[in-house]
Amino acid sequence: MAESNRRGEDAADDDRLDDETIDDAVDDDADEGEEPVSRGGTATRSRTKAESADSRPKAKSETQRVGFFGRIARFFREVVAELRKVIWPTRKELLTYTAVVVVFVAVMLTIVAGLDYGFAQGVLWVFGNPS
Repeated sequence: MAESNRRGEDAADDDRLDDETIDDAVDDDADEGEEPVSRGGTATRSRTKAESADSRPKAKSETQRVGFFGRIARFFREVVAELRKVIWPTRKELLTYTAVVVVFVAVMLTIVAGLDYGFAQGVLWVFGNPS
């Protein structure tokens, strides 16, 4: 019975392999004149003459330089735009996070204070307590 299940699984695996082989064969038949399709890799393509002509630097008369206050205003507009994208915590989440931080700090404070007291008593014991 176990072998019949295995054979069924192997058959299903073979079917998947056949599908992948067919898909690979279809991908290999792509026209050589087409541009490469980026699938998350680092594929690059060369620029055509039309694209390089459009990307030339513009003359000063075509672009106006933004003044100091204009740049400051743009900075604040961009800051506000980014703050609108932030997912702010709800009141309940905020209180929960605050409680976790306060408890963690209290535990760490207790550990450090205990170690400090222990080391202080150890130093006094080793070097003697004059009082």
